[in-house]
Amino acid sequence: MMARAKEDGRSTRRTLAPLRALLPYVLHYRWIAACAAVSLLVAAITTLTLPLAVRRMIDHGFSDSNSAFISNYFGMLVAIAAILAAASAARYYFVVSLGERVVADLRRDVFARVATLSAQFFDTTQSGEIVSRLAADTTQIKSAVGASASQALRNTILGVGAVAMMVVTSPKLSGLVLAAIPVIVLPLVAFGRSVRRRSRFAQDTLAAASAYAGEQIAAVRTMQAFTNEDVVTSRFARSVETAYQAARSSILARALLTFVTIFIIFASVVAVLWFGSRDVLSGELSAGTLSQFLLYSVFAAGALAALSEVWGELSQAAGAAERLAELLDERPQIAAPSKPVALPVPAAGAVEFRKVSFAYPARPDLPALHDVSFVVRPGETVAVVGPSGAGKSTLFSLLMRFYDPVTGSVMVDGIEVAQADPRELRRRIALVPQDVAVFAASIRDNIAYGRPDASNAEIEAAAREAQADEFVLRFPEKYDTLVGERGVTLSGGQRQRIGIARAILRDAPILLLDEATSALDAESEGLVQTALERMMGRRTTLVIAHRLATVLKSDRILVLDEGRIVEEGTHAELMRRGGLYARLAELQFMESSLSRAAE
Repeated sequence: MMARAKEDGRSTRRTLAPLRALLPYVLHYRWIAACAAVSLLVAAITTLTLPLAVRRMIDHGFSDSNSAFISNYFGMLVAIAAILAAASAARYYFVVSLGERVVADLRRDVFARVATLSAQFFDTTQSGEIVSRLAADTTQIKSAVGASASQALRNTILGVGAVAMMVVTSPKLSGLVLAAIPVIVLPLVAFGRSVRRRSRFAQDTLAAASAYAGEQIAAVRTMQAFTNEDVVTSRFARSVETAYQAARSSILARALLTFVTIFIIFASVVAVLWFGSRDVLSGELSAGTLSQFLLYSVFAAGALAALSEVWGELSQAAGAAERLAELLDERPQIAAPSKPVALPVPAAGAVEFRKVSFAYPARPDLPALHDVSFVVRPGETVAVVGPSGAGKSTLFSLLMRFYDPVTGSVMVDGIEVAQADPRELRRRIALVPQDVAVFAASIRDNIAYGRPDASNAEIEAAAREAQADEFVLRFPEKYDTLVGERGVTLSGGQRQRIGIARAILRDAPILLLDEATSALDAESEGLVQTALERMMGRRTTLVIAHRLATVLKSDRILVLDEGRIVEEGTHAELMRRGGLYARLAELQFMESSLSRAAE
């Protein structure tokens, strides 16, 4: 709350400052911006020549009853209209193209930044809000860069030019108009700040609603299974209503700004017209000069009125730019050192934890690991078992350097992982998680996620080794079968076999298996276990498993409990000791016996 209060305080002091962050994107396409600026300038200058033609036509054409003179001026007006139309069309093309180009680059850079952020960022940030910023906020900016900024520049040039020509035409009447400008500008600035602040709040509430909707849609089967449709719909409706009220508050501020601005502007024009008509009657002004001055007044008034609306739109875009700038300004907590230490080549796959203690940043008061030390030799298979919450998956997160230890160090091939480039480190690791991420693409693309440059033959060979071809070849489209969002058309076992094929294809020297066969039936597990054993024999392997049958052939077993290694040895050694491992094994074998008896 204090951070938001400080932010709101800054919002009242700044207006369109966040839009400055877009300047480098615009300058990257200078020629498009230059063409847009030239078109805009030509359109504004052409517009400002119209009152001059009207004045000469009234003063010389009508007074002298010269029809040829009037015809020539009407022909000139048609030519001016053609130039104005061409310049306006060119301005629209270049400005909108620039807006689309800038937003495309901005989306690319924001996504690229998000892709590099550490796990700690995603521990506290909803993915739906990030997507909202990439979609809704960039759309706001596209409107600003593609139209609002152009309108602002056009009306600024037109307004300044019209005011200058008013002074040249009649200094006396210009004084009356200029006296009203501060009365117009002050509410413009004040309301603009309010609009920006309210717009930022509306965007935040909409992002929160979008994040909640995305989360619930992703888990729609769970929602329906627990019959929570009404609860979820009601909560989303409240979020949308809050966003609507915030948006309505912003719209009301803009509407009041528009009313005040337009009323003051056109009231001043009426006053000028009244004074000017008295000067025409007294002979101090010609009718053509008053017409010229009146047209420039209308241009200036229209430009300022348009600016009042554009100001609100730019204020909204500034709020969106600020939210995107927050993502671009985020820096990953886990980054490569300025001079990373190269990992040895060829890779051996040795792993070592030295007195490692760790607590997740989101829960610093609840340590996940306490003074953990162990060594895994190249080619060795080590299993990690223990109760839920013992810290098993945390070991994997530290090894892949998603986090850094609070104390101690993690080593790979004799190099501390904090001194190496995280990307180089992770290229040496293949992971098969318990919950395999399957994307809305083909089976071929999902397996190739392990090594995008792999050939079709390599992809299919990995699938065969993971026993995935057994179900893939039953689909009509085979490897080109689309599996839906999060692999919704596949069973849990099929998703895991795709994850295993992905790891086989990666062919990394270190293999991490996190409950890799937990979703498989007994028959599939036997097939996949054979494939895993072939793969494990060629590389260093760390296995997390609750099913103790999957770790019986491990070279060693580490038993974790409450973040500490409490036992270490082979299956036979640990069973003889009668400790935690033996109790876990007895419970599991008892459950298996009861299950078989029930069948």
